[in-house]
Amino acid sequence: MSNAQPASFVISAPSGAGKTSLAEALLREVGSVSRTISCTTRPPRDHETDGVDYFFVSPEAFEHKVAADGFLEWAEVHGHRYGTLRAEIDRIHTVGHDALMVIDVQGATSVRRAMPDAVTIFVLPPSRRALIERLEGRDGLGGGEGRARRLSVAEHEIADYVSYDYVVINDDFDIAAAELAAIVRTERCRCERRGADAETLLADFRADVANG
Repeated sequence: MSNAQPASFVISAPSGAGKTSLAEALLREVGSVSRTISCTTRPPRDHETDGVDYFFVSPEAFEHKVAADGFLEWAEVHGHRYGTLRAEIDRIHTVGHDALMVIDVQGATSVRRAMPDAVTIFVLPPSRRALIERLEGRDGLGGGEGRARRLSVAEHEIADYVSYDYVVINDDFDIAAAELAAIVRTERCRCERRGADAETLLADFRADVANG
């Protein structure tokens, strides 16, 4: 059994690029990865469940958690607040799993400051046209005005790709999902994460020599 230190992964993308679907594919493909459940003041969509997709809270309850320094990061996006609870990272790491945060660019910036060793991954759409097509039919976009607003935000978010460790282009979904899984598996093999395993092995060798 490995003694590797659990990692923390951040996936960000402009709205409509597919980060949530890719994160779900990663959780199916790679074991011992758990997604953090974010808090939000956004109303749940029809298919979403409280405590599974998000913790849906009132603006007042969210503000109380902010005042208590309960968030690793939080931000306001498209008029709603989103935040990652510090307790969520602790919960996941305590059971030996890697933590997966699926958050916006603002949130990723905060995580990068608070957790410099977090592995950050940016998901890009293959083109502007592809992003527009994926946004079509989304609930709560507010028609053409809402789409235009999101595209404007997307431009600024995409410009921040240089701050991330990895970039995945979600053109062919299966390829993008495989790349994401490969990133997680590669990061698990870093020397600093496998150091405990190496030292345990060395200790066995040295004990054998000492016992002659």
